[in-house]
Amino acid sequence: MKAQVIEHLTDILDNPLPLTFRDLPVPVPTEFAILIRVSACGVCHTELDEIEGRAMPVLPVVPGHQVVGYVEQAGSGVKRFKAGDRVGVAWIHSACGHCSFCAHGRENLCPDFRATGMDVDGGYAEYMTVSENFAYPVPDVFTDVEAAPLFCAGAVGYRSLHLSGLENGDSLGLTGFGGSGHLVMKMVRHIFPDTEVFVFARNPVERSFALELGAVWAGEPDQKAPKLVRAVIDTTPVWKPVIHAMENLAPGGRLVINAIRKETHDLSSLMKLDYSRHLWLEKEIKSVANVTRRDVADFLAMAAEIDIRPKVEVYSLADANRALYDLKTKKITGAKVLKIA
Repeated sequence: MKAQVIEHLTDILDNPLPLTFRDLPVPVPTEFAILIRVSACGVCHTELDEIEGRAMPVLPVVPGHQVVGYVEQAGSGVKRFKAGDRVGVAWIHSACGHCSFCAHGRENLCPDFRATGMDVDGGYAEYMTVSENFAYPVPDVFTDVEAAPLFCAGAVGYRSLHLSGLENGDSLGLTGFGGSGHLVMKMVRHIFPDTEVFVFARNPVERSFALELGAVWAGEPDQKAPKLVRAVIDTTPVWKPVIHAMENLAPGGRLVINAIRKETHDLSSLMKLDYSRHLWLEKEIKSVANVTRRDVADFLAMAAEIDIRPKVEVYSLADANRALYDLKTKKITGAKVLKIA
């Protein structure tokens, strides 16, 4: 099978071809796993974190954790799926199933958590395998390309919104407005119809897009919004917007950082964190450890019900390096998807 592989760590700006396009053996599913013929795979900033060494992948590895495809073969013990079924795979590839976190539905915190496309081969390939318990039926209303970003940008946005503690009528800030941010906006319009959304984005195209989707205001990340907000969801890969987000929080507000890793080139920004100005009055900072299986399943059902469709730009599997470089240099609005087959 054809696959894109991370074989070594590199800075993508110095090496715009970080992935190696290779022929690999088609994987064989174990007793309770399925072999998926991949149709589409979303491109995520986490792949940049892996390539550049902020999130340490098991090398060599096939990246990609927003996967949609069709069951090609099922292991002898599989009960949930059969050949031909359309399924999706998210960042959570497996967990132990018996620790206290797993027992309480928080398997995203399991010490034996394994990430799709980082700890095990993912979806930048024609085939991949996963346990039947970590695959999900894809709602019929979505095409393969539309569905792919829902498995990370959408599902982790859903978890971020839940962790924000937002209630209808509370104001919300969104820092960054890419693949996840624009899907959060669509969720808010449905779940919290009386909530005003303020968007902080460096790219003027993203700011314009946010206003089109219903934001009441859009400005630069270092600007002050017209009012303080109850919560901010940060989807940027850098630290500086975190400081500015704290300045825009109302007393008792919460910043939710929706990122697997943060880049380190602007760490000096954290030196500007001032207790009285940024954290005083019971403001909070909370991280998101991606998603549980429940998050993925619940979000897919909601997305189908209210017809949440991402804005996507499509690349071929052979063009995965170009997709990653465009993501790094902010040449894309919305979500990015590789069309595999």
